[in-house]
Amino acid sequence: MTLVELMVAMAIGLLVVLVTVAALLMSRQGAATVDASSQLRDDSRFASQLIQQLVVQAGFEDVDFASATYSASSALYKLKNNLEIGALQPSVYGFDNALVSPSDPLNVSLTRTDSYNGDILILQYQTVKSKVDDDSSSETDGSMITCDGTSPSIAATNRGDRAVSVLHLAVSAGEPTLMCTTRNDTTGVFYTVPLVRGVESFQVLYGVDNVTPGAVLPATPPATGVPNAYLRADQLTVAGNTVATYANWRRVRSLRIGMVLRGPPGSALQATSTTYYPLGVKDHYDSTNDPGSKLTATDNRLRQTVTFTVQLRNCQNQGYQPATSTLPCDVVTPS
Repeated sequence: MTLVELMVAMAIGLLVVLVTVAALLMSRQGAATVDASSQLRDDSRFASQLIQQLVVQAGFEDVDFASATYSASSALYKLKNNLEIGALQPSVYGFDNALVSPSDPLNVSLTRTDSYNGDILILQYQTVKSKVDDDSSSETDGSMITCDGTSPSIAATNRGDRAVSVLHLAVSAGEPTLMCTTRNDTTGVFYTVPLVRGVESFQVLYGVDNVTPGAVLPATPPATGVPNAYLRADQLTVAGNTVATYANWRRVRSLRIGMVLRGPPGSALQATSTTYYPLGVKDHYDSTNDPGSKLTATDNRLRQTVTFTVQLRNCQNQGYQPATSTLPCDVVTPS
């Protein structure tokens, strides 16, 4: 074999090796992308199903409280429900683009210090007594869960005694994560656990029944039982008027949830600039006043958008509807 023939053979052999290595690398990248895509779908399905189950529980009251007659005055409401009328936070509540306060997650929010956009969704509901005909029983039937998947074991003793699920976005182990903050029903101490890693945006809009943004709930138009607009949490707030703010929140009929989940670095075949709209179609739900309603990414991570709407199953009036009212889920605040 001559030197030229040897060099040609080596060149051909090297070319075959390079092609084989390239094919192997592409195959590994394709397999990694398929795995990441499958994981994103599983995470999306888990998050969606959990949130929907928690939302349909919102506002549920045990039979003792749901059947209580309307209290026409604040004093009577306090006597009957063992709490001040202005102290009962609505069963559906929230904050825009904020972090949860560790000391008071139900009433206080903190300014975000990270680069992610995530709303806070607060859902409250009562458990069900295992023995309906036994007033002394404090055990529950285990049918209601909190966001960490556990079932409270102690039944409600007054209208304000409720299980709590707070869904929010925070950084855990270096990744943006959908978190669950809930309360130990024995000690009353709040604790937080991670639910789904890689949730880059968590957005919530509230479907309201004839609510004017930032205004006191008007007498007309009355409640219809169905949402006619979707508002942000800050648009339900009436400055300096907690009672009016809570009345607006009790007109929430549905929730529109949007999330953007991301895979690990390198999970996409190439780095491209892509814009995602977690709440839905561009120009319908994205807003400059809601920074999380649009997300632009330029890295090589695979992403998936999840959008769904959940109708609330329970009325949110919490004893604020007179027996004579014929309006669906009406809200009449006692004088």
